[in-house]
Formats: sequence, structure tokens, C-alpha cells
Amino acid sequence: MSDHVYKRIELVGTSTKSIEHAVETALARAHRTMRGIKWVEVGQVRGSVDGGKVNHWQVMMTIGFTLDE
Repeated sequence: MSDHVYKRIELVGTSTKSIEHAVETALARAHRTMRGIKWVEVGQVRGSVDGGKVNHWQVMMTIGFTLDE
């Protein structure tokens, strides 16, 4: 295994479906414009409540990607 250098950035994904969908949506969007994404760390999860139910999820995450050689 070779040594790697990673850069980290924060993203916030949102979804009306689920926490997982919010993460997947943010990662899919980042993947369209970034190369070398290797990991994700979920930091905070928030939800907007209406009528006693969560109607919109918001997930703050950090993604790590390798830098080009």
C-alpha cells in the first residue's frame, strides 16, 4: 500500500426521503466534479419537523479525497 495525502471538505446533503439518501445525494453530486473520493464521515444530522414527523433531513459530512500526483 502506498502512502496517500488526502484533502477534506465539508458537504451538506439534504433529502425528504432519508438520512442515507441525503448522504448519497451529496456524494453523487461531488463525484460529478471531483476525482479520488475515498471516504465520508457523517458529523451532524438535523431534521425539519412538521406534524410530529421529520419532513426534511439535513446531513453535514466531511469527505476525503486523494490529491493528484
